[in-house]
Amino acid sequence: MIALEVLYAAPPVLTLHAPILLVISPLIAACAAALAPSARVSWMISVTGSIFAAWMALALVGEAARHGTVTYIFGGFAPPLGIAFHIDGLGAMMALLISGAGVMAAIYSGHSLKVEVRAEKHTLVQAGFLLCQAGLLGLVSTGDAFNAFVFLEVSSIGTYALVAIGESRDRRALPAAFNYLIMGTIGATFYLIGLGFLYAATGTLNMADMAGRLATLSDSTVVQAGFAFIVVGLGIKAAMFPLHGWLPGAYAYAPSLISIFLAATATKASLYLMARFIFDVFPDGASFEQGFIAWVLAPLAATAAIVCSIQAIFEKEVRRMLAFSSVAQVGFILLGLSLATSAGFSGAMLYLLAHALLKMTLFMAIGALALSSRYRKLDDIAGIARDAPWSAAALAVGAASLAGAPLTVGFLAKWRLIEAALQGGQVWIAVVLTIASLLTLLYVGRIIEAVFFRPAPAGAPRAKEAPFGVLAPLFVIAGLCIWFGIDASLLEQLANGAARALMGAP
Repeated sequence: MIALEVLYAAPPVLTLHAPILLVISPLIAACAAALAPSARVSWMISVTGSIFAAWMALALVGEAARHGTVTYIFGGFAPPLGIAFHIDGLGAMMALLISGAGVMAAIYSGHSLKVEVRAEKHTLVQAGFLLCQAGLLGLVSTGDAFNAFVFLEVSSIGTYALVAIGESRDRRALPAAFNYLIMGTIGATFYLIGLGFLYAATGTLNMADMAGRLATLSDSTVVQAGFAFIVVGLGIKAAMFPLHGWLPGAYAYAPSLISIFLAATATKASLYLMARFIFDVFPDGASFEQGFIAWVLAPLAATAAIVCSIQAIFEKEVRRMLAFSSVAQVGFILLGLSLATSAGFSGAMLYLLAHALLKMTLFMAIGALALSSRYRKLDDIAGIARDAPWSAAALAVGAASLAGAPLTVGFLAKWRLIEAALQGGQVWIAVVLTIASLLTLLYVGRIIEAVFFRPAPAGAPRAKEAPFGVLAPLFVIAGLCIWFGIDASLLEQLANGAARALMGAP
């Protein structure tokens, strides 16, 4: 696998402005998609805008690997007075994840939206999807804490509406969107209040400058209050247990395009910002921070990994099962971060990437199976492999990866987390990860048993295999789950670069 340091993905003139092009390309595409004369044109605009953003993200990955950080100053005013994008190895990894997921979801949407959303709303769905993508890309690019809030809300505004659009297939999408809106607004408010406390203490909103000033203010009650508000606010956005109540409905009842993209990116972007504050902005080694990691973050993450895995076992609706699984997997990532070691950070970032790939595979496959009928429950998809073998095969790959089967990216990512826990002397974390992995095997086994080994219900309508436009991105992502399970050197380079950024190493 090529070393990231020698990756030159774009011409110098584009690479120079890649940070702003990364964000503005889906934003411009969103406006164009909203004004498009037809659904087909809006889909083409969505795919084109997403591909261009992914191209710029790939260029930034190479730049961050070579130079450590990429800084893009707006208006000629250098920080902290001016506003700048600041992209290091962590930000570049997240930008590549978000834009790459955007490309696959956009291609997939060409056929899925025809079935799931009324034709007159297709242009607005594509516009909202691109707006969400632009907000998330801005969130992982900016070096300003208030701009992070703005971009977080830009992405959320589009997402709230997109979840509600799923009401054409399931009326439960409306209360799910409302719940998401309320919880998201509370999370954003908490974040903004915490940011106000930090601004009062430091007089700056630039995260690098704020980190320098906070180094001498670790005993300030204002700083500690700001820390608490920010962590709770971002915990809601990241669906951190027990603040995850909005997630099952949002994932289960939204159109497939939105479920796929949210499962791969939304909680990950919020986890990114939380990790950025906890390990990069706030004082390293402060007693309140260490106490939070040891007595709040790690125990809640462990509880999520166990409890939400048990909830998934007893869930009857497939998408809700996968949604509870996502909350449990957020616990896996947070357990890796709570180790506060290089191996723990690297393992957490590797698991974040692996989880994005395998959950995209699963939600894409479930969406593909549901195109010919409204499959929701496990009983509805019983024996469906006989009618849609290709979609079922991709579903099996995603399920195997989620369960941690050897030769899949899920196995490698879980192994890295357990290895990091043992290296850090946190045997209890390794035990929790093992137990949660065994529980994962139980609910994944329920899906496999229903799809491949259970007879179809009497009188049930015959399923149809998904069209090529759906199967193509599905098999690309499923193939990556296997490829990176054999050779994960690219993901490990990205994860190691992200870990170095969190540790403050060049």
